[in-house]
Amino acid sequence: MIDSNNQLLAVKGRIFDIQKFSVHDGPGIRTIVFLKGCILRCRWCCNPESQSYEPETMLQNGKKKTIGYDATVGEVIGTVVKDMPYYRRSGGGITLSGGECMCQPDFSTALLEVSRDYGLSTAIETTCAVEWATVERFIPLVDTFLMDVKHMDSAKHREYTTVPNELILENAKRLSKLAKRLVVRVPVIPGFNDTPKELHDIAEFAYDTLGVDEMHILPYHRLGYDKYIGLGRSYGMGDVPPPEKPKMEFLRNVCASTGISCYIGG
Repeated sequence: MIDSNNQLLAVKGRIFDIQKFSVHDGPGIRTIVFLKGCILRCRWCCNPESQSYEPETMLQNGKKKTIGYDATVGEVIGTVVKDMPYYRRSGGGITLSGGECMCQPDFSTALLEVSRDYGLSTAIETTCAVEWATVERFIPLVDTFLMDVKHMDSAKHREYTTVPNELILENAKRLSKLAKRLVVRVPVIPGFNDTPKELHDIAEFAYDTLGVDEMHILPYHRLGYDKYIGLGRSYGMGDVPPPEKPKMEFLRNVCASTGISCYIGG
């Protein structure tokens, strides 16, 4: 198997972390590969070190650390397959996250292709904020698309992420007809999209327009705050508190009223 993929194994990409034993980013136990580079600049982003493609210096626990390094598909898959028994028992596999893995399509698709050669379940976390020709490259290689739909209003989407949403929503419509499995994810952000109408509109779009049967709402948290400080950047959400559990349950019920199966968390 390895010998037949020497070209793919040599493809290089830029990553900043590999996280093992995740149970929130696709079915079963998974290894998440975090890629550098993103199109959006969401105010609440919990991985600000993922936004720039370039390596960065971040202060962690009083020490400077370089975030971002180049690795080949062979090096990454060598780490991933060490946990093969856990994937087999749980139906898990590999998930590409970021950042935005579609910003590095050559590396991402090569890694997904090799992962499938090993029989791994494949998933990606994405906004699909790229040209459709790039999205198409991923479709035959991905078992589960975990796609963010953050807001139905393009102006508000641009205000909080720096990018309008027309391309994202159009790609979602096209992807819904071709993906093996598409799950819509919504980060619930106070002041941005946490009203019943805003969540209902997204759920209605997912269920009625996309034909998606599963939706995850992810409560905003402040776990990325220290990373902004470590990067010498200001935190765009200020002191906004995370939504409380009763509100998340209420919003879950609002979404479920459209007919979609809605879950809190990934």
